Amino acid sequence: MDLNLVLVVAVIVIALAFDYTNGFHDAANAIATSVSTRALTPRVALIMAAIMNVIGALLGTDVAKTIGKGIIDIQHYSASPDIGMQREGLIIVLAALIGAVVWNLITWWFGLPSSSSHALIGGLVGAGLASATQVEWWGIFTHVIIPMFGSPLIGFFLGYFLMKLVLRMLANLPYHRTMRHFRVLQTISAAAMALGHGLQDAQKTMGVIVMALLAGGYGEHHNILDPVTGEMTIPLWVKLAAAIAISAGTYAGGWRIMRTLGRKIIDLDPARGFVAEGVAATVLYVSAFALHAPISTTHTITSAILGVGATRRFSAVRWGIAGNIVVAWFLTLPAAAIVAAVCFWTTHAILGV
Repeated sequence: MDLNLVLVVAVIVIALAFDYTNGFHDAANAIATSVSTRALTPRVALIMAAIMNVIGALLGTDVAKTIGKGIIDIQHYSASPDIGMQREGLIIVLAALIGAVVWNLITWWFGLPSSSSHALIGGLVGAGLASATQVEWWGIFTHVIIPMFGSPLIGFFLGYFLMKLVLRMLANLPYHRTMRHFRVLQTISAAAMALGHGLQDAQKTMGVIVMALLAGGYGEHHNILDPVTGEMTIPLWVKLAAAIAISAGTYAGGWRIMRTLGRKIIDLDPARGFVAEGVAATVLYVSAFALHAPISTTHTITSAILGVGATRRFSAVRWGIAGNIVVAWFLTLPAAAIVAAVCFWTTHAILGV
């Protein structure tokens, strides 16, 4: 049996498994606030989020192209007629995925809303360094590091100031009737958040699958690279597979992380939940369509929740739990990179490449 084909299939299967873990790991991003404020029941919220994930995944490919070409350069593996070189490229992608999946499962087990996006990027960097593959450091700085710090800051301050504005506008309105209206509005904001999650996170899996097809020498067969411009295109079956996998994972739920985001950081009311989701969704759309940056839905919604929560009083936010989350954020890139590097060396030795 062709070992390259086996590796390509293995990468696709593990990529979809990562997409699935991304779904249940990050399901809380879209629905935790709506569930905690009782705007939606958990099951209805999960079904809605799963459907919107599919729609979002099919809306664009710019983030997928950034992941496929902007983190590490495997072009010399895919362009080589040497089967051994192609095999090495596949092992790099495989190791990156394993690093991301392992870190996703660890943080899910402890209920920490870390970033699946950064776990995948960390895995790619770790496998790239272990294999002496060219790492696109400038692309990582502009498309990963700057958004990594920028999106939480924007989410926090936008959430804080918009919530202050909303509180001032609603100061003289009856509280309970107003909150009932915001519960209805939260259905819309949660759907917008789930759409943004699919738009951002499913595309990252598409980019990895395309990398595997290119590394394995199947790029021409699937018309992935334009022969004239060199532009990358994402086959329809890759889009559908990634969309369905993340949707299935979302429907499976992420109850541990949902409790952390929805209840442990701050006690949210419907107005604060609506503002937090609206801010986070806006940041996701701008990043995907205007910046083509693979930002973290987790970082964005968590920081927005912290921002709206701080309008009540700073002591109302459980900063100790927020601190644990931030630690997980900083650990994600290096931890996933280390696991991916170890996986690369191990697989490399076992297969004797």
